[in-house]
Order: sequence, then structure tokens, then C-alpha cells
Amino acid sequence: MSPIKDFTLTHEALNEEDTFSEGDPVSGTVTFTLSKDTKVKSLFIKAKGEARVHWTEGSGDNKKSYSAHRRYFKVKEYLLGENTEGTVLPQGVHCFKFRLAIPQGEMPSSFKGFHGSIAYTLEAKMSRSWRWPTGAHKELNFVSRSISNHCQVMCPLSGTVGKEVGVFSKGQVSMSATVNKKVCAPGDTLSVVAKICNSSSKTMKPKFSLQKKVVYRASGSTNSTDQSLCKMVGETITENSEETVSCQIKVPDDVIPSLDNCEILSVEYYLKVYLDISFAFDPEVVFPLFIVPSHVAALYPGEAMGPYPAGATGAPSYSDFPAPAIPTGPYPVPAGPGPYGYPAPDPTQHASTASGSYSQWPQPVAPCGYPAAAFPPPSVQHQAPSGPPLFQQGAPPAYVSLFPPSHGTFEGAGSDHKS
Repeated sequence: MSPIKDFTLTHEALNEEDTFSEGDPVSGTVTFTLSKDTKVKSLFIKAKGEARVHWTEGSGDNKKSYSAHRRYFKVKEYLLGENTEGTVLPQGVHCFKFRLAIPQGEMPSSFKGFHGSIAYTLEAKMSRSWRWPTGAHKELNFVSRSISNHCQVMCPLSGTVGKEVGVFSKGQVSMSATVNKKVCAPGDTLSVVAKICNSSSKTMKPKFSLQKKVVYRASGSTNSTDQSLCKMVGETITENSEETVSCQIKVPDDVIPSLDNCEILSVEYYLKVYLDISFAFDPEVVFPLFIVPSHVAALYPGEAMGPYPAGATGAPSYSDFPAPAIPTGPYPVPAGPGPYGYPAPDPTQHASTASGSYSQWPQPVAPCGYPAAAFPPPSVQHQAPSGPPLFQQGAPPAYVSLFPPSHGTFEGAGSDHKS
């Protein structure tokens, strides 16, 4: 029977979240009890960070495995140095303190996925001659400081007004959309506004979906999973009509931050706004999102993006088709600021019958970082008419059959893809 009892490893938390980052110290103790005098060959503490991915494809003789590994650091400290003679420790309770330092340099945050992980571990091990070593280990929650650098790339205002025009048997449809932010934190609420002109004879429904995509890379191949975190569906838009619809989507509280600084895996988020049209191509707008911890998101108040053109991420272009002959307006759209801080289209901004285009929605600049809803433009003098809510929050029905694989950057929801 081993004389070593209650071998434990503890570390000191640096903050309330118990997270570590590049350059942080890791301090703690290794504690154990000896039931008798024991000769110990060595006792050490080790910290390391590494990423691994692995998956298999096919079956039988056609089965093929893919794997990749990246090590970011490994530091080791001997609490009892290696000694061929061994060190005799007396019976009783022993407590060894340690202090390591995580190296500087850009490293990805901790992550666990179906086909891979990024793990930062702390391990203590005691070795004795002709005996199995005794050890303990624990994982450290690592949050990369390089997140702030990636936010600075995402935050500049960008985007131009545009629309994707789809040709159908009896008319056409156009859509443009905006979202209030592209850098957000878990628990944040995204406000989305879409302007839709349905000059066709078909009815359609606007749909909104918050997606998470994880991509694993190894040996020149990729394996990806695309998961829908939240879906909402709007009321039916009738034929030959124009509607401005809006909704709010909450980012789940338990989502992990975006991850784009690891060679062998990445975690991406995007918001998809699209029109569900039976037996026709569904125009869509895709907004890339960057999710960061709350303390990082606080550094970027009031940032916004858009509007983005429908199909901006690689959907087929219909520029070769003539512009649709859209009926003359004005259309019955509400005036005044919308419920989510977006100004509704001015009733005087109706469709151009010559070009089939639509004027840009007014985008007021909010002074001092206050939300735009607090400073409506001077030209807006009327409140939006009251009425039943366009969207109903809750558990919508399953939309598996309504989510065909997208074109371009993002694959279809809920499945693995290889390339």
C-alpha cells in the first residue's frame, strides 16, 4: 500500500473569474501526507498549453484519420530535484509552494469541441524508484489578451447600401438589413432591422438566425460544425408589398468567445437574415459577429455596422438581370424611431420607378456614445403606429427543412462538412 495520501494540487486565483492570460503568474501549493518515512526521487510542477484536433472519415479499408497538434508553451519547476540517491521525507503532512509564469506571446483561449480542444493544464508529479508515480492535475481557464487586437479590426464602421435582386416567375424581391453591433458579449441583445420589398406574386417570411461555426484543420483537410443558437421568424409578407421589420436576438449567456488565432481550429459567429420563399432562392444577409468577454466588449460602446447587401457573403449575383419595374409608392411604412433605436424609413423616401432602388435609411450619429434612439433626427416628428408585435419570442418550430446549405463561406446548419 502506498504511503502517500491526499496528494492535492491547488492554485491561487488572480481574479473573480479565475482566469489566466499571457504573462500571468501561477502560484499554489502541492500538499500530501506520508504514513511513514518515504524516499522520494523527485517532485515537480509543470504548466503547459496545447491544441489538438482529431477526426476520422470513412469506414473499413477506406477509413482515414486526421490529427494535428500545436504546443504553445511548457514550463517545469522541480520542488525536489532529481536525485539518484533519493530524498527521504519524514512521516506527516508536507506542503510545497510553487510559482510559475505563463510566457508572453499570442495564444488562443481555452476551448473544448467535438473534434478538438485547446487546453492549459497544471500538473504535479512525485516519482519514486520502482514505483508508479503519484500525481494530480487541473485545467486553467485561459483567456487570450489578443482578443482586443482582433476587436480593433472588426470595429471600424463599414458597409454600403445594396440589395440582392432575385428573379422569379412573377416578380422580384429586394432586401437590405442592419444590425446594431458586430462586437458583442454573452448576454447582449442584437437589434436587427430589415427592409423588404416584395414586388412578386409570392408570399414570404423573414427569418433571423444566430449561428456558431467551428472549423477543425489537419493535414490539409477541414471538418466543420455549424450550429444554430437562436432562431426567430416574422409574420408573412404579402405579395406586392413593402415592409420594414425588426427583431431582437439575445446572445446566449453561456457562449464562448470567438477564436481566430489558432492554426488548427477556429470558432466563428454570424447572424443570418433571410427570406423564406417557397420553390425559389432565398435572398440572405450575413453579418459576421465577434463575441468577446464582457470586460472587453465594454471597450467598444456604441459601435455599429451595416447596412449590408443581401447575399454579401457569396450568394449568386443577379446584376445581369434588368432592374424590376416596382409599382409606384409611397408604401405604407411607419414613421418615427423604431422600437429598437433604428429610425424607420421616411415616408417620402419611396421607391424609384426608374431604377428599382431604395433610398438609404437615415443613420444618425449618436453624440458622446449614447444610443441613437435617444437622438432622433430632426425630420422625424411622428411616433410609429401601435399594433401587434411582428415577432413572437419563444420556442419556434424546427426549421431543419428550411435551412439548405448556404453558398460561399458558411455551410448548412446542424451538420459536419469536410473539404
